[in-house]
Amino acid sequence: MSDLAPYKAEFLKAAIDGGVLKFGSFELKSKRISPYFFNAGDFYRADLLRAISTAYAKAIIEAREQTGLDFDIVFGPAYKGIPLATATTDKLAELKPEVYGQICYSFDRKEAKDHGEGGNIVGAPLKGKKVLIVDDVITAGTAKREAIAKIRKEGGTVVGIVVALDRMEKLPSPDGDDSKPMPSALGEIKKEYGIPIIAILTLDNIIAGMKSFATGDDVRRTEAYRAQYKASD
Repeated sequence: MSDLAPYKAEFLKAAIDGGVLKFGSFELKSKRISPYFFNAGDFYRADLLRAISTAYAKAIIEAREQTGLDFDIVFGPAYKGIPLATATTDKLAELKPEVYGQICYSFDRKEAKDHGEGGNIVGAPLKGKKVLIVDDVITAGTAKREAIAKIRKEGGTVVGIVVALDRMEKLPSPDGDDSKPMPSALGEIKKEYGIPIIAILTLDNIIAGMKSFATGDDVRRTEAYRAQYKASD
């Protein structure tokens, strides 16, 4: 893992030690059989939550330093994005209080509340604000498009998306022929909305890192999967 930035290597180690990143045989929604599986919903233990929020915060701070990424609100799409956004907001304020001490967070409801404060959004109002979406992965991109639509409807401007993992995997071909070159869902959203998408880890990072701890068979199967399904973008 020596080639990875320290925070990325630490995050990868935490994901493996905590059983968040697993190797084996897993059927995805696309019906592809993946040799690895990453579930950010498994970061529910305090030390693991601290590890993932630190990785998100450091990726965001790095993006600000390198590209000038600027935002007012961290937004977590329900449900997995909610703890990620809240914990990341807290960690940003801890690591860079002079920049992020007053940063806010918001998340959406799956169903609008028709009593009390009502509405679709919990947390900071989005109107007129620059919003950064924090979520686990981008698979088909449907959930991210829905989140962007909700934020825009509330009057917010989406300035970027941060995810834990870029699978670097192509979308299924409309005709079912998986041998055809296809872009990734992440690449399509980046192009469609003209916003940056920051990934803490990529599949390339995982393969590079796993060579120091995984079995030769797991490495070979993961490399073969990458070769078969790698996106064209």
